[in-house]
Amino acid sequence: MQSRHADAETPVASAPQDLADIAPSCPLCVDLDGTLTPSDTLVEGLLALLASRHLPWALHGLLTGGRALLKQRVAEATLMDATLLPYNTSLLTYLQEEKRRGRQLVLVTAADISVARGVAEHHAGLFDEVMASDGRRNLKGEAKAQALVERFGAGNFAYIGNDATDVAIWRVAQAGILVNASRRTAAAARRATRVEAEFKRDMPVPLALLRAMRPHQWAKNLLVIVPVFTAHAALDPASWMAALLAFVAFCATASGIYLFNDLTDLAADRRHPRKRMRPFASGAVPLTTGFLTGAALLAIGLLLAAAAGALLVLLLYAVLSVAYSMKLKELPLVDVFVLAALYTLRIVAGGEATGHIISLWLICFSSFLFLSLALVKRVEELQSAAERGKGALSRRGYTPADLPILRGFGCASAFSASLVLALFVQAEAMQAQRYASPALLWALVPLMLFWQCRLWLSAARGYMHDDPIIYAARDWVSWLVALCVFLVLTAAKSVTWFAP
Repeated sequence: MQSRHADAETPVASAPQDLADIAPSCPLCVDLDGTLTPSDTLVEGLLALLASRHLPWALHGLLTGGRALLKQRVAEATLMDATLLPYNTSLLTYLQEEKRRGRQLVLVTAADISVARGVAEHHAGLFDEVMASDGRRNLKGEAKAQALVERFGAGNFAYIGNDATDVAIWRVAQAGILVNASRRTAAAARRATRVEAEFKRDMPVPLALLRAMRPHQWAKNLLVIVPVFTAHAALDPASWMAALLAFVAFCATASGIYLFNDLTDLAADRRHPRKRMRPFASGAVPLTTGFLTGAALLAIGLLLAAAAGALLVLLLYAVLSVAYSMKLKELPLVDVFVLAALYTLRIVAGGEATGHIISLWLICFSSFLFLSLALVKRVEELQSAAERGKGALSRRGYTPADLPILRGFGCASAFSASLVLALFVQAEAMQAQRYASPALLWALVPLMLFWQCRLWLSAARGYMHDDPIIYAARDWVSWLVALCVFLVLTAAKSVTWFAP
């Protein structure tokens, strides 16, 4: 059976060149983690437990019975769905060809036996035998080599693996095949045995990791510079330096949280038609690499925020973001209010970093605006799910039946934001000290209302990207509205023709 991930759209490794034929009588033993699947089933299970808050129970196995018992408990608690795992498509094609040649294929893995059997059942008819850890024996490295020698005899099997622990197995194998192996591992394998073929990644891990950090989302963090403009400090270099420091701090922190969010949401992402292509869901980046990188980014972000004087705000942002990823995203309405708060906190952080006071007008306007944008995001997701014939969204508290009321909430928030903007303009017009022509500020109200109405119309027609900020960044009309807003503000500041 072919995996839903095993298609031309999701290649993980390139096909080997000049494969040397191994005798059909020589069993071909295939590793699972990092080889047949580019992911790590134990790490996936631990991440799933972390998201479900059952991690301490599973880790008790490590303290009382060792790694094999840990794997067994994790497998029992998570019940991993083998159909959702990413698979190495080129390797699967090669294995299927070898199977047609009459080769005996054995899935031999350090993963728990229940996980291994699930994978073998998913690829029905491909593997003749399964060897795996069983709660007592951890079938990895030397232990796996010993088990294979006991089963087939030294030099009577070929082994497909990927990391340094497999070198011990290649030493007692007739031949080896490398999958996504590092240069050091590949060199050690060639010293240990005859390497018949090598499968390499199509995309380098650093590039895939950068994609996982979502640099295109950093545009949201430009909200930290809003206080520079609202305080009329656009010509103050110190304000810009402080805002830039806060911007980098939020970018690092947000990227770290994105990594952790993707790591704890693997199953849901793999069920999504587009998110299944994300680096962790597709296996393009090792899960442990993502975890360590995420931790490093969070540390960098917190250090920079402390230097900028916005540490407390960034800490609140990080706590809310993590809580959102782990639980709050599952609570209807709570999720969109938290998203709106996360946007608003960026503006508050900019005010803390630059030393400019954030007015209640700005907080009120931002809250309604960002609540509307968060509701656009949820409406788009629900519409996409309904079009695919899906029911409730995975790890979301909504169903397609909620669409009408959510649209109502969103449109009401959009108009409320414009109303607050209108009241603010009126207040500014009454205090004309900062503007040469404060009456011109009234043009901001229809511009903002038009932009929000366009977003909702695009969402209703199915044009909306699931993130409205990204949609707006690619939408020429949104750029035109932004230009008009800039021209209005500049004219109101400097032109005196329309002064009252």
